Amino acid sequence: MLELFFLIGFVVMLMVTGISLLGVFAALLVAAAFMLLGGLLAIVIKLLPWLILAVVGVWIYRSVQKPQIRRY
Repeated sequence: MLELFFLIGFVVMLMVTGISLLGVFAALLVAAAFMLLGGLLAIVIKLLPWLILAVVGVWIYRSVQKPQIRRY
């Protein structure tokens, strides 16, 4: 919801300062891309402990398992 308010305020400020409609659309595209990348980065940072835990769990599971002899 906060992102929506940011975009509305961003568009209003660009229109008030006299930026053309094409400039507003270009700025919205760039702002949306930055917010998307920022959100993805925040999700990765938030999930990083669980990802590390999963990697450690798989590593421990593989180290405990006996190596099977392959017969070809």
